[in-house]
Amino acid sequence: MSQSKIQKEIEGVSIASLTAQYGSPLFVYSERVIREKYQEMMRSFSHCYPKVQHAWSYKTNYLQAICKSFHKLGSWAEVVSAMEYEMARKLGMKPSKIIFNGPFKPYDGLKQAIVDGAIVNIDNMDELYDIEKIVAETGTPAQIGIRVNMELGTHMAWDRFGFNLDGGQAYQAVKRIVAGGKATLVGVHAHIGTFIVDAAIYRLEAQKLVAFYQSLQKDFSLKIHYLDIGGGFASYNRLKGTYLSTADMIPSFDAYAEAICSELLNAFTPEDLPLLFLESGRAMIDEAGSLIATVQATKRLSNGLKGVVIDAGVNLLFTSFWYDHEIIPTVDRGYGQEDHVIYGPLCMQIDVIREQVKLPHLEKDDSIIIRPVGAYNNTQWMQFITLRPNVVMISEKGEVSLIRQAETVDYLQQGEKIPEWLND
Repeated sequence: MSQSKIQKEIEGVSIASLTAQYGSPLFVYSERVIREKYQEMMRSFSHCYPKVQHAWSYKTNYLQAICKSFHKLGSWAEVVSAMEYEMARKLGMKPSKIIFNGPFKPYDGLKQAIVDGAIVNIDNMDELYDIEKIVAETGTPAQIGIRVNMELGTHMAWDRFGFNLDGGQAYQAVKRIVAGGKATLVGVHAHIGTFIVDAAIYRLEAQKLVAFYQSLQKDFSLKIHYLDIGGGFASYNRLKGTYLSTADMIPSFDAYAEAICSELLNAFTPEDLPLLFLESGRAMIDEAGSLIATVQATKRLSNGLKGVVIDAGVNLLFTSFWYDHEIIPTVDRGYGQEDHVIYGPLCMQIDVIREQVKLPHLEKDDSIIIRPVGAYNNTQWMQFITLRPNVVMISEKGEVSLIRQAETVDYLQQGEKIPEWLND
């Protein structure tokens, strides 16, 4: 018998019963994992720092049930578009608990956020100009934050977002804010990257944000209420091209928290500690999501590898372009393992879920589990060649609920119109 890892259920619910009721492919989320990840992160940061607030990153996964799960646990909302802002408001989030980030905030959406009293971190001078117009039009006072970017040694600088700190651009922007007199700066924000596996990078970020804060306090007598450290914490997915096990690469929440919070505690008196915002998304939701897929065909490739075609492609699993997702079979017939290529159903050469993975013998109609898939797939998926499938959540009590219904062709085409002359 082969010794491969076999999994027949998710959160105590059998794969067979899930696919029988909801079909395949099927995204499955665990409420238990969501809660445990949130509590683990908040425990780590709260042990190190007394004023911590998490804001759920909507772009990571804006399914209503996912967002609601985090809000119920205590998360605020972090949005990067007018669309996401509207989503958060429809879920009942108070504007004062919505952080509006992003490089493009359309005027009407920005105006709504300012009038509502949301937390707005400006990305560029054009946004400041728009805010000053909004203040003049509405008489609404605007308290804003400023997004900055910075050089962090070996780590790539995301200099397309915000104002550069090292070259003095951010300082000049603050001088402009103060001179304009129509908006009050109350926060500093930075988001230094994604899937960051070196916690020491955050220590450097915190040091630079603190130094910037102190210069603003000294030169402009500004009272900064919050420091927004952004997100970027890594999940336990495996990046392509890495050889160490994921468990050996990914820092714990404790490591991230110590790197960030120790710098803040050293810099401020207890009375002056700013509120620390965290916008982690990927590390909070990735492991909560699994995708059940079904083998549709097998074939022997010219290079000798076994090819397997499943019913879920890169249109559903966008993250398969940069992750080697774990593939777990649900049956083992006792044959030895061999190398497989896992293809999706799309008529495209690039539709490859795993380029090479060792698995036991698979046959048509066998189910497999692909994980972790909770981050970004349900916001970046698309109806290319195939429609988007059902999504379910399993509660901590083992209840299964449909949280997004599978699409139909009618749904896909409901916004289309055929010109009259084509109907002749």
